[in-house]
Amino acid sequence: MHERKAVIASRVGLHARPAGIFAEAVGELTIEVPIALEDNAAEDAMDASSILSLMSLGAANSDIVILRAEAEGEGEGEGEGAVAALGALITLLETDLDAE
Repeated sequence: MHERKAVIASRVGLHARPAGIFAEAVGELTIEVPIALEDNAAEDAMDASSILSLMSLGAANSDIVILRAEAEGEGEGEGEGAVAALGALITLLETDLDAE
C-alpha cells in the first residue's frame, strides 16, 4: 500500500469542477484510490473516483488529504504503477483547477 499527502490548491476546494476533473482522472486508473482528510482515520476514506464522495469529503483550499493506492497483485518490489498514479493525482490536487 502506498500513501501520499497533498495540499488542496483549488480556491473552492474539491467542489464541482475540481472534483469532476479529479474523479475522472482516478476513474481512468486500474487501481482503487481512497481519499481522506489528514485528520480522519483510514477507515473513513472515500472512493476518489466518485465526484459525490469527493464533494462530501469537504476538502477546502489548503486542506491536507491522504491518498492511498495499491496495485492489484502488488508484491515485494512491485507497485511502480501505483506510485506513478499517486504522483499524477497529487499534481492534480496541488494545481488550482479553478484557474484553468
